[in-house]
Amino acid sequence: MALISAWPLISPILFFLRCFSCSTASSEGGVFQFDIEGSSAVSVQEATIIREQQQAVATGSWVPFAERCQEGFYRTSSGKCSPCNCNGNAKSCLDGSGVCVDCQRNTTGQHCEQCPDGFIGDVVRGVPTFCEPCPCPLPALANFAVSCYRKSGSVRCVCQENYAGPNCERCAPGYYGNPLLIGSTCKKCDCSGNSDPNLIFEDCDEVTGQCRNCLHHTTGFNCERCAPGYYGDARFSKNCTECNCGGRMCDSQTGECLADSPEVSTGTDCPTISCDKCIWDLTDDIRLAVLAIDESKSTLLSISTGVAAQKRLNDLNLTSTHLQVAMSNKKNLAVLWTSQVDGTADEMNAFLREATTLDEQGNEASSKGLLVQKETMETNNRATQLVQQLSNIRDDIEEISSKMKYYAIQQELSPEEIAQKLSMAEKMLNEIKLRKPFTNQRQLADEEENAAEELLQQVEEFHERYNDTRSLVSDVLEQLSEQDVRLSDLEEALDQALDYVIKTDDLNKENTASLQKHEKQHEKIKEQIDEVNSTLLSATTILAGPQKINSELSEVIKNASGFYAEIDGAKKELQEKLANLSLFDDDLVEKAMHHAHNLRRLADELDRDLYGVDTNGLVQRAINASNVYENIANYIEEANKAALLAMNTTNRVNDAAIGIDTQITYHKGKSEELLRQAMELQWTADDRNDLTIVDASRHVNGTLARMNALRSQLMRAITKMQSAEPVEARERLEQAKLKTAEAVSATMTVTQATTPMDENVRMWSQNLQDFQHNSAAYDSAVHSAGDAVKKLTEVFPQLLDNLRRVEQKAPANNISSSIQRIRELIAQTRSVASKVQVSMMFGGQSAVEVNPKINVEELKSFTSMSLYIKLQKDNPQLAASPDRFILYLGNKNAKNYIGLAIKNDNLVYIYNLGGEDVEISLDAKPVSTWPSYFSIIKIERIGRHGKVFLTVPSLSSTAEEKFIKKGEVLGPGSLLNLEPENSVFYVGGVPPDFKLPPSLNLPSFIGCLELATLNDEVISLYNFKHIYNIDTTTSPPCARNKLAFTQSRAVSYFFDGSGYALARNIERRGRFSQVTRFDIEVRTPTDNGLILLMINGSMFFSLEMHDGFLYLRYDFGFSTGPVLLEDTLKKAQINDAKFHEISIIYHNSKKMILVVDRRHIKSVDNERTAMPFTDIYIGGAPAEILHSSVSSHLAGTIGFKGCMKGFQFQKKDFNLLEEPGTLGISYGCPEDSLMSRKAYFNGESFIASSQKASLFSEFEGGFNFRTLQPSGLLFYYSEESDVLSILMDRGAVVLNASGIKIQTADRNYNDGKTHFIITSVTPERYELTVDDKKQSKKNPVKDRAGISLDSIKKFYFGGSPLRTQQANFTGCISNAYFTRSDQEVEVEDFQQYSEKVQASLYGCPVESPPVALLHKKRKNSSKAKGSHNKKMGRDKDRISQPATGLKKLYQEVNMQKDPQCYLPMNPKAIEHAYQFGGTANSRQEFDHIPKDFSKRAQFSINLKTHSSHGMIFYVSDQQETNFMALFVAHGRLIFMFNAGHQKIRIKSQEKYNDGLWHNVIFIREKNIGRLIIDGLRVLEESFGGNANTWQVTKPLYIGGVAPGKAVKNIQINSVYSFNGCLSNLHLNERSITSASQTFSVTPCFEGPSEAGTYFSSEGGYVVLDESFSLGLKFEVVFEIRPRSSSGILLHGHSVNGEYLNMHMRNGQVTVKLNNGIRDFSTSVTLKQSLCDGRWHRIAVIRDANVVQLDVDSEVNHVVGPLNPKAIDHREPVFIGGVPESLLTSSLTTRNSFIGCIRNFMIDEKPVSFSKAALVSGAVSINTCPAA
Repeated sequence: MALISAWPLISPILFFLRCFSCSTASSEGGVFQFDIEGSSAVSVQEATIIREQQQAVATGSWVPFAERCQEGFYRTSSGKCSPCNCNGNAKSCLDGSGVCVDCQRNTTGQHCEQCPDGFIGDVVRGVPTFCEPCPCPLPALANFAVSCYRKSGSVRCVCQENYAGPNCERCAPGYYGNPLLIGSTCKKCDCSGNSDPNLIFEDCDEVTGQCRNCLHHTTGFNCERCAPGYYGDARFSKNCTECNCGGRMCDSQTGECLADSPEVSTGTDCPTISCDKCIWDLTDDIRLAVLAIDESKSTLLSISTGVAAQKRLNDLNLTSTHLQVAMSNKKNLAVLWTSQVDGTADEMNAFLREATTLDEQGNEASSKGLLVQKETMETNNRATQLVQQLSNIRDDIEEISSKMKYYAIQQELSPEEIAQKLSMAEKMLNEIKLRKPFTNQRQLADEEENAAEELLQQVEEFHERYNDTRSLVSDVLEQLSEQDVRLSDLEEALDQALDYVIKTDDLNKENTASLQKHEKQHEKIKEQIDEVNSTLLSATTILAGPQKINSELSEVIKNASGFYAEIDGAKKELQEKLANLSLFDDDLVEKAMHHAHNLRRLADELDRDLYGVDTNGLVQRAINASNVYENIANYIEEANKAALLAMNTTNRVNDAAIGIDTQITYHKGKSEELLRQAMELQWTADDRNDLTIVDASRHVNGTLARMNALRSQLMRAITKMQSAEPVEARERLEQAKLKTAEAVSATMTVTQATTPMDENVRMWSQNLQDFQHNSAAYDSAVHSAGDAVKKLTEVFPQLLDNLRRVEQKAPANNISSSIQRIRELIAQTRSVASKVQVSMMFGGQSAVEVNPKINVEELKSFTSMSLYIKLQKDNPQLAASPDRFILYLGNKNAKNYIGLAIKNDNLVYIYNLGGEDVEISLDAKPVSTWPSYFSIIKIERIGRHGKVFLTVPSLSSTAEEKFIKKGEVLGPGSLLNLEPENSVFYVGGVPPDFKLPPSLNLPSFIGCLELATLNDEVISLYNFKHIYNIDTTTSPPCARNKLAFTQSRAVSYFFDGSGYALARNIERRGRFSQVTRFDIEVRTPTDNGLILLMINGSMFFSLEMHDGFLYLRYDFGFSTGPVLLEDTLKKAQINDAKFHEISIIYHNSKKMILVVDRRHIKSVDNERTAMPFTDIYIGGAPAEILHSSVSSHLAGTIGFKGCMKGFQFQKKDFNLLEEPGTLGISYGCPEDSLMSRKAYFNGESFIASSQKASLFSEFEGGFNFRTLQPSGLLFYYSEESDVLSILMDRGAVVLNASGIKIQTADRNYNDGKTHFIITSVTPERYELTVDDKKQSKKNPVKDRAGISLDSIKKFYFGGSPLRTQQANFTGCISNAYFTRSDQEVEVEDFQQYSEKVQASLYGCPVESPPVALLHKKRKNSSKAKGSHNKKMGRDKDRISQPATGLKKLYQEVNMQKDPQCYLPMNPKAIEHAYQFGGTANSRQEFDHIPKDFSKRAQFSINLKTHSSHGMIFYVSDQQETNFMALFVAHGRLIFMFNAGHQKIRIKSQEKYNDGLWHNVIFIREKNIGRLIIDGLRVLEESFGGNANTWQVTKPLYIGGVAPGKAVKNIQINSVYSFNGCLSNLHLNERSITSASQTFSVTPCFEGPSEAGTYFSSEGGYVVLDESFSLGLKFEVVFEIRPRSSSGILLHGHSVNGEYLNMHMRNGQVTVKLNNGIRDFSTSVTLKQSLCDGRWHRIAVIRDANVVQLDVDSEVNHVVGPLNPKAIDHREPVFIGGVPESLLTSSLTTRNSFIGCIRNFMIDEKPVSFSKAALVSGAVSINTCPAA
């Protein structure tokens, strides 16, 4: 009955029921005939045709082949007539194809299923409807769309060129008009060519078309005439010229002046009047007076109260205009809404008609369904009867059989007789069967069976279609609901529009009355103008006197300011002297840099000499590479000389300016006092106009006299100070002498090694001065470059050792920074050497050992190398022995290598993965047929698959010949296991003592070779370790045409992230003007990088790429600070590995415009300021620039990696490689470097693609992965119910394939190292190989014939959007490959994937797992003088080390681990380093203070923080009168203590909250305080008073103070706890390791961290404040990640013995209570381990005596005894542990919890542990170690 009741909702089912037929037993035995007359969507004729089609199909009739099919049918290839599928929109279709002909109702397509452009509708689902014109904005009446579509229930328009907006309701930029007005169109703006030429389109009003911002001195509606004061032709000639009429007007066409002088007319009847000169003078005076009155009138109008009235009138007029426009828009919208309402009404009527039809058809279907049910019941009854009859027959047969046996026994028949009688019985039975009644009945039974089976099949089909149709009911109801909502919205909008009309009418009436009122007020204001005029004249007269006095006082102030500036300048000069004397290395660096400039000049001369022969500027790079090392040696030599000179000078005058700051401050204060007095004089003059000039002069003379006296006093003080020579300064400089002498001796070796380089430079310069295109000089230069680079290679280790020794000499002021700069120069030189695009000639006996510049781990699974090759075919040795060795990269033991050779006239690629060699011979292009110029070779290996490519270019065209050959390893190996210390890379040959494998043991190469890339890195032969028999004099390099292979190489530049281009003095190519423009094209797959940077002091301009989008920030000295222009709408993504054209336009010095691919992205206005720059960095910048003060304004400091081309300034091109400042970039754009072969996933990301092949039929794939997380989904693929996935589960790799699970035995694959997975699926087996360790299982399903190999199937990396049991992966996946049916085996380019969700396709931020720094001291740590020689064991004042406090976590690298837990009990941490913060009073307290502390207090501590404020050290007496503190304020270190009532404050100038380790020593002794930072910065402050009276008491605080402490002496922000790590605390040269008390302090862990509260193994707990309590009714929810299987999670205790305790014991979670009656408890044990390294959710709910425990949805509860006297107490709640005294004997678990807790909630209220009442022990708030 449920089926029958649902039939009225079904209409399409009626069509399918036409094929049902009754069984043979039914009396009707026909076909169901359905009525289709009720359908309103088709015509009567169409209904007749459809009825005929139904009858033809129902009867199964076939049309003979010779006959034509009737209308509505078409003939198939088999000759059958099939109905046309035209969705009711066509009457005929083509034979053979079924394509519909003459589609109606504005439809198109092969089956009339689409709407043509400009129309919209739904012609596929349900009964076809008309395709209507797009409502863009009005259907039919005003349709300006090319096409339209539906999205999210609304219509979206694709507008014509002139229109814009979601519904094309407005004109596009550059056009004007009102598309909402019927008959109106958008026309192009016509500004006569006088608008801004830098804009993409002309700027005019989008409705009226009036031009804005007419340029070239034009005006008018269309900028069609010259502006007032100009004349000429504005439209065609565009030559508007300023009138030359002395300020008067002129004719706008001719320029003739219009104002004529008075003339006397002649020839008239009027008598001539003779006037004397006085008359004409009076006339002129009157005319001038009139002009003056007019000017005064205009001035008064501008300053009088009439301005406000006039402005109000203008505002009212403007408001009226806006209201008129708004009403017009409302009217247009009303028309639009009316049309939409009409359309909606029509649609609703159609819906109602269809609903009626559906109801009628449903009733008919219901009746027919009842009939079917009745017949089905009858058939069922007959079947039941038949079954009963068959049962009876079976019983009869069994009875006959038994009687037959009984008869044989009774009659004593023999077996022969029995057989004879059975034979007779069978004959009789056959005769009975052949009789007519039985044969007829059998035939009827067979027919009945067939009919029943057919009926059953039809019923099943009908049920399936019924379900499909029923699923559409909700969609139809939803659409009806949407239409109803739209009608309601439309009704509300119409009501609102009517209200607006009424309100507007009322407002117009009010405005009219107000306008009349203001006109009357305007008349009154005009009458007051005369009164204001007279008042102004009086004010002018009165102000004349004070203005004169004011000017004289201004001169006095100016003189006082000059004296002040002189004093300040003297201070600055003295400070500079002091800095030069104390930081003597600054002078050293200056002289070294000066010498570097001289060397640079020599190099530039060499550049110019080489330019004529080295077209590509590449040999020059090799020479420059050697020059850098020469510069380094010369820097050090010159620095030594400068250091000696500085020491001699410093011995005489160092520290002569002690106290100069105090005196300068005093005199500066005096000057400020004088300035203040002068200002008071000025104020007095303003307030009292009767002060005479004589009084002012007297004050000025007195001021000058006092200034002169102070100036002479200052000069005497300076003279006195210069005569001082402190003894202490000389002692310091003696120490500096010793350190410098060591540095001098350490640099002698470098000087000796680099002296020949200086000679080489001079020799090259001399040889090339008279260069006349002589190849000998060129060869000589190249040969010398090779020798120089070789010598540099030999001196590298010595130089680095010397640098390390010099760097360890301390204290020196800035030697470390200078050495760091030298290291950067070395790294840059190596980078430059890797990019020297010059070949080497090999003569058959030579070889080069190359520095591969890449980590061999990256070559394990994937290796790709490309190089250029040219054979010297005319060499007789090559003709005699054509087989030649080319290169070898591998281990020295000739196992695991790749190589290249020429064998048997073929190029052969050979690689070995630990087993047998694989040789791939490229026989398609014999070597003898290669051209006599360079070809390119590329070899590639992915796992066990290898390829070799050969590309032969054409010098006359861009055509190229390409050849490829493949091969693979047959054995199990798939990784190239190179040993870092045992691998070599030989090119062209090998040294005599090296033994090649037999397959490569061939004669050395003869010809030219040039390396190009190794994996993604650009490499060069000139970045070598050793060279053998390379003589460039006899064998010069071969020239290579850089335009070959890729035409873009000549205009593209490759940046590898370390180099940059520098264009100096860019105005030599173009000027900054009214419109300043920069253009550049970039191509990159990376997320971040610097594109353009300009700096001038604190002013800067930077264009960066941040997360794939542009980020522009600049500051030209604006008062409001930097301006940010960011692509916040994500309009243009840059990092898609495609070229994008970026334009930066600075318009009128006040508007910055960003354009990408000629599309406006964003613009921003700023203060009118010109660009103040001369130089521009492209693609990066030097480290000292990136880490300067501008770094805080940059989104990052990462150089650009990718390709650039077309850099232009003001449309002028720059060749970046020819710019002198360019470093580390090269020509070309290697495609391999733009692929995204790796992806980083953050746990919520994934990428997806698709392929045709089925992974279950025949499949092989592999990829690298790297992670620190134990679990995550690596790969996912599904086919229907079959799933193939690769995942990590608790450190192991698992393959799941169709229910078959293969898991690795190792569980340590989350070690942060790279691992390689290969998965193979064959009809016989599933295989999983991880790092060449193979596991396999049989494939139980061998027959998968049903799978379609041509269908597209999707697969996922890093996770899946589908619901799976595994979390998404966190880490890196790289070098993936598949055996695809639609392409060759090659590395997957993730950039081409169709779906990329939150995945980064460049870089891998996963770091290697941290290693504890055990028993290791930092390089910059300082130890107090003399501490090495003192025995601390017998010292009476030695600091005691009690057993309490934090235990050491550093006894061994293998930390303690609970056998049930995945994570170690103690994360890896730094020795003697502790993490503070999380709470306001996180701290350690030490009770012991030495006896001599008041005389001498010296502390040493290491710190690391990102915080700007926090207390590091504090000690004081009880009243905090005497104190000493070290704290951080605004990122700077401050050492503060008292000397009597005076507070001494020593503050660092630099900030140290950079997240790096710093060593700090702070000393208070005698009458001096000293602060030493990193052994380099020494700050001192002296003080008076008696040190013996300074006494402090315990405790000594580290990292913070107790509540209420230090507030008296320290600013409140710095009183709070230090947030960071502190280590290696020393007090008076003795180590402090154990604290008496600890509050919220944990070891300083290494590695990644996440949000949460960490409870250490040393024990600790958190006590919640009073606002949280556990009473008779509560709910507690939190998450844990334990590191031990046992521990207390939560405890609450009341005074009367009641308690609640939650704890873990061996992985079981238990809640135990006592409610005053007795104990009761409940427990939950999970199937998986609770200590598996994952987060687990725990919830406890209590309601009186009922307690429920929920652990990861595993639930258990207990009902305890009811206590009628229970009281709801408010007692403290302990988290993570509890004091021993509060635990009862019945609680077996007494250990504290070890692990992390997060998201703690009580009664749905979040609990913040940072605001807890107490945090005791080793508990870290808000920071939890992740591994």
